[in-house]
Amino acid sequence: MWDILGQEQLSNIKFVHLIMDIQELIKHIENEFDDLQKGTLYPETSIREIEGWSSMHALILIALVDNHYDVLLTGEELKNALTVQDLFSIIVNRKS
Repeated sequence: MWDILGQEQLSNIKFVHLIMDIQELIKHIENEFDDLQKGTLYPETSIREIEGWSSMHALILIALVDNHYDVLLTGEELKNALTVQDLFSIIVNRKS
């Protein structure tokens, strides 16, 4: 089936898949952080500006990414991830 699709169509499918995945990541984060109101987290949300953010949340986020995406974030990667989108990009890059 993939051979039948043109390169542009295949790129569009990959793009839609990535959009769905970032929404999945957002739902995982919202479910894991009790203080975070559902529906208030967006790709451009600053991770460190999440209400109640602490080093414990950083550890929870590392465990969440490891459990759901099989990617073990380094401290440096988490430090450099400013937004949810940055975090998602790290996951995508490590998975590819």
